[in-house]
Amino acid sequence: MTLVTSARRFLAITTASALVALSTPAFSQEISDSHLKAARAAVAAIKATDMYDSILPASAGALKQALIEKNPDLQQLITDTVDEKAVALASRRADLEKEAATAYAKVFPEADLTAIANFYNSEAGQRLISDGPIVTRELNKAADIWQRGIARDLAAEVAKVLVAAAPQAVPADAAPAPAEGAAPAEPAN
Repeated sequence: MTLVTSARRFLAITTASALVALSTPAFSQEISDSHLKAARAAVAAIKATDMYDSILPASAGALKQALIEKNPDLQQLITDTVDEKAVALASRRADLEKEAATAYAKVFPEADLTAIANFYNSEAGQRLISDGPIVTRELNKAADIWQRGIARDLAAEVAKVLVAAAPQAVPADAAPAPAEGAAPAEPAN
């Protein structure tokens, strides 16, 4: 009976693997060296993996803290050992770069990756990377003000129609008061 069960499992796994292999586009199975090189250049230019730089130091810090809490008498040994092992693991950062480049290469053609790298390595691209978060923050503020103004004006306009249609059913002050400091955003020029 177990032989039959094992055979069925093997057949199910083989069938599932074949279906996955057949459904995966041929493009994603083979990435040329030049395509991967262009992807690595784009990943580096857009700093796609920079946000992960703190993972190893944070993990090392958390491990030190947890071990020292349990063994305060071994603090120096724990600190030295964790630091040594973390430094040894730092070379594995290249694995993340390779995975990121592969992910980009699966989505973008080589020519697009080259164009992306060229732009982000340009003065304008570097400026977008450094100042983009400032623009995003300001845009979020403007969108918040705009959203409150739209909501206020929509409620006021609907209240006007409802008051006109059925004055006894809707009090004239049914429109919600605008949020403090809310004003419609000025149109951008």
